[in-house]
Amino acid sequence: MKKNKKNHEAVNEEPKSSAEPPRSEFGYLYIVKNPSSNELSYCAFDQYLEKGTHVIAPTRYGLDYGLIIGVANSLGEYEPGPVECMGLCTSENANCYGNFNLDEEKEKVKIEKGVDWIDRKATEEDYKRYQKLTQMEDEALTLCREKVDSHKLDMKLVAAHYLFEEPKILFFFTAANRVDFRELVKDLVGIFRIRIELRQIGVRDEARLLGGMGVCGRDYCCHGVTDKLKAVSIKMAKEQSLSLNSTKISGPCGRLLCCLSYEYDFYLEEKQNLPPEGSRLKVQHELMRITEVNILSKKISLTGHEGRYLTIPFSAVEHNKESSRWEIKQSYLEEFLSN
Repeated sequence: MKKNKKNHEAVNEEPKSSAEPPRSEFGYLYIVKNPSSNELSYCAFDQYLEKGTHVIAPTRYGLDYGLIIGVANSLGEYEPGPVECMGLCTSENANCYGNFNLDEEKEKVKIEKGVDWIDRKATEEDYKRYQKLTQMEDEALTLCREKVDSHKLDMKLVAAHYLFEEPKILFFFTAANRVDFRELVKDLVGIFRIRIELRQIGVRDEARLLGGMGVCGRDYCCHGVTDKLKAVSIKMAKEQSLSLNSTKISGPCGRLLCCLSYEYDFYLEEKQNLPPEGSRLKVQHELMRITEVNILSKKISLTGHEGRYLTIPFSAVEHNKESSRWEIKQSYLEEFLSN
């Protein structure tokens, strides 16, 4: 009974107080980029920091070297800018960035629970150490590849990264199947004498991590625009009337192009106000089948019997509420027949 009492007392012991000072309810919310993993995160700080400031900020791997790329007015909410905004953005229409006002937002906002705080601004010594660790990463990657070859493991090493505030090396790799790398880790620990962590990633993550030039001639979207890899399906290409040739709609990673999802919602919204492909429209005494609804040219293609072909503009059709059917406007038919 006495032993149980001691155990009960130990379980209900009050936790030790954390050394971290209490944070204010308000602060500045920043978008921080981790140069090593190319990931973006929201972090708060009690001082205003200019865009391009180097900081030591938390990541999902631990405290690491980061870069401020902008100020966020709010977390998780996006307010679109004016649709009439054209050309170069000026101070008058700077709200076209939505809730990401990258340069002019200097007011503190309420920081929600769960948002990580930036540890500190990076110093000159921090920058020198970051450069040194970057050079060491190339050497570590070379050594690890040699060990992978010696163990004859079916895996492709992508990158190596030294954590800035923790004695640990992260190795990112791709593999078709599950890999048993326990012996590899033992060898690496014997060489580097610090913690080793191997993380398996997909081919899309590899492209996001390394970057490169896409078929459009610009940097990969996943590397230069966003780190959030959204699901892309072949249905998106079909809705946009794109070629279903895999070589034309796939990126260098071998997966469907990320940009297929950019205009997908727009195409869906526009097609809701138009007759669907495969339906039929009555032209004089003939029912013609809709073969294509071209959103960009704003034209509808129709085919009839004996190879008859007709193209009409969007403005020529209307939805009859009484019959719940799409019809060609009588005014357009009269004009069409007269010509």
